Amino acid sequence: MSVTVAAVWVVTAIVAFFVAERLGKALIPVLHRLKFGQTIREEGPAWHKSKQGTPTMGGVIFIAAMLITTVVAMLLCQFAIPGAKIVVPAHTLGEVSRLFAGLLLAVGFGAIGFLDDFIKVVRKRNLGLTSGQKMLAQLLVSGAYATTMVLTGATKIYVPFVGFWEAGFWFIPIAMFIIVAMTNATNLTDGVDGLCGTVSVVALLFLLALCTFATGYGIISAAMAGALAGFLVWNVHPAKVFMGDTGSLFIGGVLCAVAFGLEQPFLLVPLGIVYVAETLSVMLQVSYFKLTHGKRLFKMSPLHHHFEMCGWSENKIVIVFSAVTAVGGIVSLFLAR
Repeated sequence: MSVTVAAVWVVTAIVAFFVAERLGKALIPVLHRLKFGQTIREEGPAWHKSKQGTPTMGGVIFIAAMLITTVVAMLLCQFAIPGAKIVVPAHTLGEVSRLFAGLLLAVGFGAIGFLDDFIKVVRKRNLGLTSGQKMLAQLLVSGAYATTMVLTGATKIYVPFVGFWEAGFWFIPIAMFIIVAMTNATNLTDGVDGLCGTVSVVALLFLLALCTFATGYGIISAAMAGALAGFLVWNVHPAKVFMGDTGSLFIGGVLCAVAFGLEQPFLLVPLGIVYVAETLSVMLQVSYFKLTHGKRLFKMSPLHHHFEMCGWSENKIVIVFSAVTAVGGIVSLFLAR
């Protein structure tokens, strides 16, 4: 990685931060006027009721900031910054297609989340799309991305301690499973002010460290990290806006797009250890509840609510979970190719 490319990533992140922060200042009053307030689910912690009416769908803030800075940075790298080209003669059309397919993957999941949030807001209930509708949409988007990767010949997956594996047609079901699982995991992590955003910034910074020879994916990671950091100005406790499913599903899409672009999707396990733990806590809670006919393994799931019920403040949960993510990120660097 050249100094020029590193500088581009830093500037991209900084610009994305300020774009998101300014967009937040402009759009949050608009969301208030439109009465796009969050409906707090009844089964959540009782003290979360005070958050009733806080604007949701705030994910549009960092999505817009990320996409704007990503496109501008890529165009500047390609046509105005020597030594930082996104497309070089050695690149094939397939490689470029995969880069933008990754962006469309994230946008597709963000659109699913937006539709889900919109239904919640319009109907004034915390349900949105049915689980079947949401799953079908996620399978269609992830399937389209996986098929694009296969058609462009990108079916290699790096397996830690083993090496590269040519997955062939098996790439499609494997990719679909990982993408759907990861996006839903990031969605579950969004339940405490600033949690999903902060954890994701840490994860993205470690992904950025893995983009040594992938300028385009580095720009995506840097822009997303910067945009999320700018959004956190308005999302840390006490949150003035929530990202909603719009934002959390988009985050999962970006993480998967970069990980698959680097041919290292299995690194999402250590890198996304918090997302994994949140998902497992829900699965274990439901299974244990059914097996014991009403007993609970955790005080409440997902996992962050368990720690809330144990007396942890929201800020403490964010700090500890982010630190755990950093440890997972270090492990992912050791496991990377």
